[in-house]
Amino acid sequence: MSQIFALAIFIIMFALIISDKFERHWVTLGCGLATIILVFGLSMHSMDAFLETMNLKNIFTLNFWYQISANESSSGINWATILFLAGMMIMVEGMAKAGFFRWLCMTIANAVKYKVIPIFITFMIMSFTLAMFIDSITVILFLAAVTVELSQLLKFNPVPMILSEIFCANLGGSATMCGDPPNIIIGTSLGYSFVDFITNTGLIAISSLVVIVFFFYFSYRKELKQENKDVLNIEQPSPGSAITNKREFIISTIIFLIAIVLLITHAQTGLTVAFIGVFIASITLLTAGKEAKDILKHVDYKTLLFFIGLFIVVGGLEQTGILIRVANFIGEISGGNMMIMVAIILWVSAFASAFVDNIPFAATMIPVIKTLASTTGVDLSILSWTLAMGTDIGGSATPIGASANVVGTSIAARQGHPISWKEYCKVSVPATILVILISMVFIFVRYIIL
Repeated sequence: MSQIFALAIFIIMFALIISDKFERHWVTLGCGLATIILVFGLSMHSMDAFLETMNLKNIFTLNFWYQISANESSSGINWATILFLAGMMIMVEGMAKAGFFRWLCMTIANAVKYKVIPIFITFMIMSFTLAMFIDSITVILFLAAVTVELSQLLKFNPVPMILSEIFCANLGGSATMCGDPPNIIIGTSLGYSFVDFITNTGLIAISSLVVIVFFFYFSYRKELKQENKDVLNIEQPSPGSAITNKREFIISTIIFLIAIVLLITHAQTGLTVAFIGVFIASITLLTAGKEAKDILKHVDYKTLLFFIGLFIVVGGLEQTGILIRVANFIGEISGGNMMIMVAIILWVSAFASAFVDNIPFAATMIPVIKTLASTTGVDLSILSWTLAMGTDIGGSATPIGASANVVGTSIAARQGHPISWKEYCKVSVPATILVILISMVFIFVRYIIL
């Protein structure tokens, strides 16, 4: 009975998220409460299952803040993910308030003399690079807005540029542990470091970027060449005008650099991502002074609540043994063949993430790949990189596959450039398939064949 309840709640949660009729944080919190009452309470009568899923005791251990062992708690609410995301949100809000992102966009546009094709290429690379360290939603929020502004100034169609930026933001997010929420969940749940991601998924993402830049350029080269010939006669905005407060700008830039250093070295220093998130948030708020209250007001608390509810629902699947059954099923289909197993996880993850939120899918699959690794003897890290690439890249295929896609297309529509499903998928679907193929070949060759 407990398995039926857990599975039914999970399916209802997914259906409600897809329908988009209710705010998704209310959906996961409601389903999380239903899991606690119906699964842990009425069906299992297990306080232990409830406490393991809430996972509060883990916060009060030294290993949560300073890693003294490789064992990470992956059951229930992943508080390390919650605290790290909250910390990064606060830092990014401080940077945005100081005008950092708009300044960066205008500086790069100015460096290439406001020529459309160079802007197109450099903005793709910038989108990829920023998304390695900052949430892709934030990257697209500012990049798409500046792109529309430049399109009005230089008289070009911003849609090709926005679509390429969205794809590169999702691709860049796959390169690091902090770039995309599924990666944060995978890293904190399985004990991987920033360096682990950058030397595995990062190499796949960077290799794919080279191909994707050429792909988007050749897809839109005719439109891009129809640029305004009178660019030199147009009054070009100064990058310095984007900086709202010079002191805040310098401070936020320093904090951003500190965050990058701490993330890159956290495997060597032993500082966990939970500690880094809290530390970065603390110094951002302390240096903000009176502005701290305003920064806290703009933090995306709905996303944090969404994660908490999600982890509880997935905890119900884990506690009732459903995820073990899923893992055994994949193991039976693949016959223990690592190549088939990788292909199944990669393509199923990519296809699912194209239509449903990749965050709950990734959270659901982590216990599955752990069970697969323990029952078949397959290296867990190989399955982890496979899951990361599948969920991160699959979301690029459709306008609803990832939050960055929704944000980017919404900004374009508000500015009078609506993007239809046909227009979006015409280029994004082939690009997604291309990167998934590159990922599969890379994983086969590097981890299985060699």
